[in-house]
Amino acid sequence: MSTIYRTTGLAQTTVSQRRDSSALKNFWGAFQEWRKWERLRCDLRNLSDRELMDIGITRGEIDYVASNRDTDPRGIRSAG
Repeated sequence: MSTIYRTTGLAQTTVSQRRDSSALKNFWGAFQEWRKWERLRCDLRNLSDRELMDIGITRGEIDYVASNRDTDPRGIRSAG
């Protein structure tokens, strides 16, 4: 019976470690996505009004465009 208890305890530890690892991977993925979003926002804000006009967005659309990279802010086409 002692052996079964130890094996069960080991299995619970392994599941717990997997859960922690999965949570860390999820956090890391979310952090990487945030960094991409922040980098895009920064790059777009550094463009002049003329450059923004050339790519078809306004300063007011920068946050929307950065958050929705796969869609056109005017709904004309999908960029993906």
